[in-house]
Amino acid sequence: MELKPNEKLDIEYILKDLDKYRPRRRGWHWRKGTGQKRTIGKFEYYDMSEPLKNSQPLPAAKYFDNIDPQPKAVITTEIASGRFEDDIRRMRMAAWHGADHIMVIRTAGQSHFDGLIEGTPQGVGGIPVTRKQVRAQRKALDIIEDEVGRPINYHSYVSGVAGPEIAVMFAEEGVNGAHQDPQYNVLYRNINMIRSFVDAAEAKTVMAWADMAQIDGAHNANATAREAWKVMPELMVQHAINSMFSVKVGMKKENICLSTVPPTAPPAPCMRLDLPYAVALRELFKEYKMRAQMNTKYMESSTREATVTHVLNLLISQLTSADIQSTITPDEGRNVPWHIYNIEAVDTAKQAFAGMDGLKEMIEIKRHEGELAEKVRELKERAILFMEEILEVGGYFKAVEQGFFVDSGYYPERNGDGIFRKIDGGVGAGTVFERDEDYMAPVTAHFGYNNVAQYGEEFVDDPAKLIGGCTFEDPSKIIFIDELDENDNVNIRLEEVKELRKTSKIKPEMEWLGDGIVLTTLFLPTDERTAEFAAIEIGKKMGLEDVEVIHKEIMQEAEGTRIELKGRVTFTIDTNDLVIPPKPKVLSEDEIRKEIERKPMKIVAATVGEDEHSVGLREIIDIKHGGIEKYGIECHILGTSVPVEKLVDAAIELNADAILCSTIISHDDIHYKNMKKLHELCIEKGIRDRVILVAGGTQVSNELAVESGMDAGFGRGTKGEHVATFLVEKRREMSNED
Repeated sequence: MELKPNEKLDIEYILKDLDKYRPRRRGWHWRKGTGQKRTIGKFEYYDMSEPLKNSQPLPAAKYFDNIDPQPKAVITTEIASGRFEDDIRRMRMAAWHGADHIMVIRTAGQSHFDGLIEGTPQGVGGIPVTRKQVRAQRKALDIIEDEVGRPINYHSYVSGVAGPEIAVMFAEEGVNGAHQDPQYNVLYRNINMIRSFVDAAEAKTVMAWADMAQIDGAHNANATAREAWKVMPELMVQHAINSMFSVKVGMKKENICLSTVPPTAPPAPCMRLDLPYAVALRELFKEYKMRAQMNTKYMESSTREATVTHVLNLLISQLTSADIQSTITPDEGRNVPWHIYNIEAVDTAKQAFAGMDGLKEMIEIKRHEGELAEKVRELKERAILFMEEILEVGGYFKAVEQGFFVDSGYYPERNGDGIFRKIDGGVGAGTVFERDEDYMAPVTAHFGYNNVAQYGEEFVDDPAKLIGGCTFEDPSKIIFIDELDENDNVNIRLEEVKELRKTSKIKPEMEWLGDGIVLTTLFLPTDERTAEFAAIEIGKKMGLEDVEVIHKEIMQEAEGTRIELKGRVTFTIDTNDLVIPPKPKVLSEDEIRKEIERKPMKIVAATVGEDEHSVGLREIIDIKHGGIEKYGIECHILGTSVPVEKLVDAAIELNADAILCSTIISHDDIHYKNMKKLHELCIEKGIRDRVILVAGGTQVSNELAVESGMDAGFGRGTKGEHVATFLVEKRREMSNED
């Protein structure tokens, strides 16, 4: 299947013959073309990778020939709508904006499943990671990566008591990366320590065979500790334990990624705390990859606040390094994982990295003197002392029993608020057994004793030969189970939105096709509590259902509160019934400029009648605002409250090509009356056939302006390029020029 930019993804095609799908590649893909200067458009870049074949540039790219520089770091977006068929659509949008690491969040409860689940029941705050869901999304990503022109890494979680089974399924289905850290299971899912580390050895061996990138979970400590900026030494210890465990199991160091999260956020003095930690971490673990992520601990419901913190984190990534740059959605604090915020987060990273390109060529951090140098050394020393004490008390398991981890004391200080676990406690306790002497595991990727040497030395390194290859070599041995739940599955969900998929009808959406969700921003001149419930009533009176306040922010306690309101509409819009005027034609800046150089143009302009508004007219004319002056058009502005007669007389005196009439006031249709008067006066003075008449204002429509005698009317949202394009083309028409 070959996608076209103006065609939607065909979910039914992706689901068709899914039992026969085989992933076309395995292993992690890093961006190409980094570490070299490259010219993109009119600029030279130092830190960019190869561009995409198809992409969606940043909004401001239109000023720079629509270039879309792609940073050197792999860019992550985390997707968790709960419906994998809608996640696939979001994956495509994210890939067009530059994401090439798609992380699919599992439901939290899946950490406690003791085996693989099949089918596709809908999740909340993530999706159940099933073979069908993984296979469908990997198949879709094959198509999407062909469209954008870059391999896309697909990622999920190898954790919980079914970790090894999930790792096998991921390897079979072409998953490219995964979180795997036995400490995460112990500390945050209360899975038995012994079980967690034995499972991790198996899972990591499988991941190593599949050449998957591994991301650890150490960052959860400073997203969990009460005073997160104090756990920096512990974070480095957690990274060290999981990294070396992975190496010993057989994983390549270049596939081991440390999940580094800045410990603080504003209003804390975050750069003085977070930058030394980033430097210390990268120096201690220089052989490994860095996956930089924003700290979700400090996320409230303000998207602005989250975005500012995100950009500060990106500055640290630029000053140090980030092989993978995660982009936490700015609305994570609201638990409303919407399409738009996945895309905004990716664009924030792309925009920040493009803006900071080459920054290290011009500045450098003071590594060897001053506060930074002292802090880096101190953090390293504290981390080493922490590790030494773990060894003194008898190792990692004993240290966890004594609450060493996620204690918010700045080591060696202890606050006694760490996480305590028992060696013989937790989920899966007592489920690890020594293998029998005749135990045999004729599988490709396997950790530990499997008793195959008795069949011949040739089977030691390739035990799957005993059975003609396991599922890694022979995917036909995989048993594909489709749907188990007859009431909750993708086929039923697709049928429910069939009208929206197959006809010209549409509904607004934020998360799922046809969810009808809309977002409204209000300002209410009252206190926060009153504003919240007043906003809900306003939403109901607007006809919204399931109204909910998802953000409230005090502007001033007595004067007012900002509210963001979500609600659902039940109606659909048929796009076939819409009357859509043609999109305004816009010539390129070079084309307009060349036309004006060839044949100079002069205009007179004013706000007419008794109208004192001037801002709109200035934005259309002034070069500062991208107005028509920048094309070389000679402009004479007469001011505000100018009589129509004066405007016409000035046009005659200056031999102007056009008259621009600005009119905002609209009571008694005075704006259209003045247009008609302008038209009739130009006829009376004998210039109507050689002068272009243009009216503009927030209440002006082109249709009514033309009815009133104007050549064109421009309303809200008009820019200088629209007016300049019209003037050039209208003059050509009047001169009978091609």
